[in-house]
Parts: sequence; structure tokens; C-alpha cells
Amino acid sequence: MARIRIGMREICCSPKSSSKSHDSPNSPSTSLFSSPSRFSFSPSRPSFSDSVMNRTLEMAEPMIMKWDPDTTNYAKVTSLFYESRGEANDFIKGVFNLQKAMHFHSMENSKSDKLVRAQSLMQIAMKRLQKEFYQILSMNRAHLDPESITTVSSRTSTRSSLSEFEEEEEDDRIVAVAGESISEVEDVSNVAMADLRLIAECMISSGYAKECVKIYKVIRKSIIDEAIYRLGVEKLSSSQVHKMDWEVLDLKIKDWLRAADVAVKVLFNGERILCDHVFLSNDSIRESCFTEISKDGSMILFSFPEIVAKNCKKSPEKVFRLLDMYTAIAEHWPEIEAIFSSDSESVIRSQALTSHDKLGESIRTALAEFETVLQKESSKTPIAGGGIHHLTVDVMDYVTLLADYSNVLPDILAESPPPAKGSLPESYFGIAETNDSPAPAISLRFAWLILILLCKLDGKAKHYKDVSLAYLFLANNLRYIIVKVRSSNLKYLLGEKWVSKHEEKVKQFASNHERLGWSHVIESLPREPNTSMTPQEVKEIFKRFNSSFEQAHRKYSMCMVSDSNLRDELKISITEKLLPTYREFYNKHRNTIVKERHSAHVVRFSPEEVGHRLSDLFFGPIELERCLSFEFSPSR
Repeated sequence: MARIRIGMREICCSPKSSSKSHDSPNSPSTSLFSSPSRFSFSPSRPSFSDSVMNRTLEMAEPMIMKWDPDTTNYAKVTSLFYESRGEANDFIKGVFNLQKAMHFHSMENSKSDKLVRAQSLMQIAMKRLQKEFYQILSMNRAHLDPESITTVSSRTSTRSSLSEFEEEEEDDRIVAVAGESISEVEDVSNVAMADLRLIAECMISSGYAKECVKIYKVIRKSIIDEAIYRLGVEKLSSSQVHKMDWEVLDLKIKDWLRAADVAVKVLFNGERILCDHVFLSNDSIRESCFTEISKDGSMILFSFPEIVAKNCKKSPEKVFRLLDMYTAIAEHWPEIEAIFSSDSESVIRSQALTSHDKLGESIRTALAEFETVLQKESSKTPIAGGGIHHLTVDVMDYVTLLADYSNVLPDILAESPPPAKGSLPESYFGIAETNDSPAPAISLRFAWLILILLCKLDGKAKHYKDVSLAYLFLANNLRYIIVKVRSSNLKYLLGEKWVSKHEEKVKQFASNHERLGWSHVIESLPREPNTSMTPQEVKEIFKRFNSSFEQAHRKYSMCMVSDSNLRDELKISITEKLLPTYREFYNKHRNTIVKERHSAHVVRFSPEEVGHRLSDLFFGPIELERCLSFEFSPSR
């Protein structure tokens, strides 16, 4: 009994045991061939199906046997598809014809010796095609790597688009671009892909889908798994991540970010293109094959963010790596959905979504921790010279980096809205909004964080014994905040109204500093400097000015105003109020004192020297030691 595969089904036939039984007039085969049929014109002539089968066997047998690796050394060491593409096409056509003839003949005579002979040839042909399929896949690994396939697919689409455009426009330049030949690498890739599809369709239609798919899965899965490993992504357990130093984990996250981009855009996308192309004729084989090839690698890739989110130690500065991974999944999600679109790949999509959600939870926790740390910060030591507080620098560095993720933060923070504004006036937030056009929640969130910082700075200003320094401290720090807002995405989130309102506050702080710090110097000069005075009165005014000016200059030359614009604004304002009055008084009364002994001790500053000294203000000492009491420092 022989089991014969025809297409996707099998039939059984019993070869005749002797010629005697075959020639018996009562034998089944004799009665079949001698019975009337539409294909037989006389009992002695063969049926039409016999003629078809005989002709097919005559044409197929020499070609198939030529390439039987078990009978000739030539067939054992030579590739049919590499030796002669024309002969390879003829071989495939011969197998298709043999398969059709077997199917046709089995309907009329399912126990014919010709079916056994045909099946034997079919098995030899399938063995040959399995060998060719394996050789094409293994020898063309470089040309069938996902990057090459993605490039070929992309350029094929471009050429197709150009061809359509060419038909409409008939532009010579477009024709030249469309007519450019593809590179040798692309040519080899296209040929290999075409050969693989030809063999796959032939084997599947002949009932050898299992053998074909097995070869494809083994080779292509090894390529995907190796690529994932080479991209630096490895399978890690929760305990491994939990015990890992942050510096090591940070490097692995960076590797993952690069790998995710390449894997989605190139690796899985290219494999999807190849699998769809090779198994175009069978949807179920195509989907199951791609799923089995890509599942292990994709699950390792998409489970990593979830493991990190669940097991890395939570702290505010680590939020940026989590945000990077969250953004990567969010940006690649349309591609992930398209590549892993079938029901059998739903577990892969589910894993990517789970990682996305777990990252969101960890980011919310980290941001809440940041706000808590900020609210609990309680350092009381004043910054020397009214300079910029380290808290201001750290918080604004952190917040400006957060603003770079304003495209994903609204989704992340949707479940934890900012505090209600009910108990605080709108001016505290400084964001323009109306009942018809409320400010976005993400804008209020950033305004709230900066408001907390401003409140902290107000409290720290109270620790200065010199009130003028307190105002200089506030002006310095608020200007720093505004500059950071203007130079980052915060300017779009907070708006110009927020910036304008806080610029007005800087001017108020600067004006208060000037009034409290320099009024006694200005007031040491008479309001009417040209008024006639006695030498003693003139001498007293010069002495009073010398004392107050030296005191103010000594104090404020040690102060640091980092922002050059604010520094210039302060110096110009003080100079405009002080120098013209002093120059006028100096020019009017200097000669009155010069005639006396020791006049140099009385008239100590010329107007030019006063101007020079004022221009030296607010540069501070060369270096100011920085207090590091705040507990976090943002890093990426």
C-alpha cells in the first residue's frame, strides 16, 4: 500500500502484484480501462488521463532525476537555482504539472502504477527543493538580512510611485530617476526573495508545507535571535534588575533605546516583509511562521521596560530614562500594531502595552517624589552675595528637561491632575486662561512646580539680615528662572504672559534692592548741588559721600549677578541716579577744598573714578562655594 500526497491531501493505491492479475479480464483495472468513458474511444486505447500522465512523466522524469542528489555527484554539489535560473523555472513548472496530472489521474484511476511512479518523482523533487530552499536562505543571509529587505521594499515602493507619476507627467528628469538601476545588493535580494516564494508556493501546493516552513523557521529565527543579542538586549529577571547598580542599568537602558528603534523599524519590519513575500499564497502559514520566528525576540525586547519600571529603585533623577523608554514605545506603537497585527501576535502587542503602562506608573511615582523632596527642602544658610541658590539651578534643570517630554507627559499625568487653583489667585500661576479657553493641565503642572520653587525662595530670602541683599537674591533667582523658561519648551507651556508677569517682579526686586542698598549714598549728596555752601559744609558732604559710597561699593562688589542683562540694568540705574549729581557737586565745590591742606583725604573720588567703581559692581568673587544640601541632581 503506498500513501500518495497530491496537493494538501493523501490517497492510497495498491500497486499490482503481478502482470497476471493486471491482464485478467475480471480485474478492476481492466474493467476500468475497458469501460466506456468520455476520454476513451475504444477499449484498446488509453484514457485521456493516461495520456496526460504519460506525457507529464516523460517530460518531468529526466529533469527531476538529473537533480536527484542521491544519484549523481553533480546534483549533490551543484545548486539548481544558482546553476541555471531558466532550468530552475522549468523544474518548478514540471513539478506543478506533475502535481496537476497526479490530481487529475487520481480522480479516474486511484490505483494506477503511474501514480506510484509520479509520487516517487514528487518526493525526489521535493527533496531537491528543500535543499534549494535551505541553500538560498543560508547562503543569502547577508542579502536577506532585515535591513537589506527593508531598503529593497522602500526603494521598490519609491520606484513604483515614480512610475505612476511618470505616466502622468512624462518628465525627462523623473524618467531618469525612475530608470536608475538598482544596486547589486538589492538585485541579489530581489532574486533570492523571488526564488524563495517560487519554491514555497510549489512545496505548499504539493503538500510539503510542513517541510518548507520548518526550514524557514529554523534559519530566520536564528537571525532574529542573534540580531536581538547583538543589539545588546538580553533577557533579565526581576531580581537581576533590582540588584543592578544604576550606572550599569543606565547603560542597558541606553542599549535598549537604540535596539528598540532598530528592531521595530528594521529587524521585525524587514522580517515581516520577507515572510509576507515568501508565503504570500497562504495567510495562516504566513502569520504562524512570522509569529514563531519573532515571538521570543520581541518578548525579550518589549518586556525589558516593564521589568525596569517594576524593579529599579525609584528616585527623581531616574525619571528621564523611564520617559525615554515610554516615548520610544509610544512613538513606535503604530509600527508595532502594524507589524504584529494578527491574533497570534496579540501577546506581543499586549506586552508592549503593559510595559508602556508600567512605565507611566513609575514616572508618576518619580514625579510625585520630586515634588515631595522640593516641598521638604529646608536649607537656611543664605547664599553669599545674594547669588543664585543651588535649589533654583537643580529644580530648573530638572523642570526644563521634563518640558522636553511635553508630548507624552499629558497622557502620563492624566490620572494625577495638578492641585486645584481655588485657594490661590491666578497671578500666582501667571498663566493666561479664560473660562472659554482654560490652560492645559500640563501647563498648570509646570506652573505649580515653579510656584513651589518661588515660595521656597521667598522663605530663604528671609534669612538675610540685610534686606537689600534679600531683594538682590530674589531678583537674581527669578531672572535665572525666566532665562531657563525662555530657552526651553517651558516658554510654550507657560506662555508669554507668565514671562512678562515675572519680568515685572524682577524689576520690582531690583528697584527695592537699589532703594535699600544705595539710597543712603544718593541721599549723602544735596538735592541742589549747585547751591552755595561754606567750606565746612562742603567738607562734611564729601566725607559723608566717601563713607557711604565706600561701604556700598565694598558690600556690592562682592555680590554676584550672573545674568549680564540684569547686572547692566542695575549698574545703569544706580549710575544714572548717583553719578550726575556727584559730578555736578564735584565740579562746583572741588576748588573750595583743594586749596586746603589734606584735601586729598576729603575729595577722594573723581566722577570718573566713581563711574569706574560702579562698573565693577556685581561681578562677585572669582568663585563662590556651592552648597550641596539638596538631595537630587537631574541627569540623563
